[in-house]
Amino acid sequence: MPENHQKYLAWNKETFLDWAQNIGQATLIVMKSFIASVKVEQQSYKVCGSLMKLADRHSVQRIEDACSRALSYTPAPSLKSIQVILKNGQDKVKPETELNKPKSTGRYVFTRGADYFGGGNCD
Repeated sequence: MPENHQKYLAWNKETFLDWAQNIGQATLIVMKSFIASVKVEQQSYKVCGSLMKLADRHSVQRIEDACSRALSYTPAPSLKSIQVILKNGQDKVKPETELNKPKSTGRYVFTRGADYFGGGNCD
């Protein structure tokens, strides 16, 4: 086997999960999702390896932030969605905080009140 193909023999589920655990919790969840998304475990190795390569191109912190952002959209993100998040820099933007959310005065954001409905009498 050619030298550049021999590295694929060393890959296994534990290799990917150990790497992801060292990066962070969100990356670990994404990696587990990649592995669980196929019937045969070895079919996920290419996408798992691609996620590891993204860490070479970008920082490990950006990978963790991108995985966290992707998980906020869907419980099973794709590699493509993580790549798009990194490309557009969405991982650098902090999620909406409590300060930026609209304030609600009552139980619901849009409440008309009893006056609007004729005093609130149901008769």
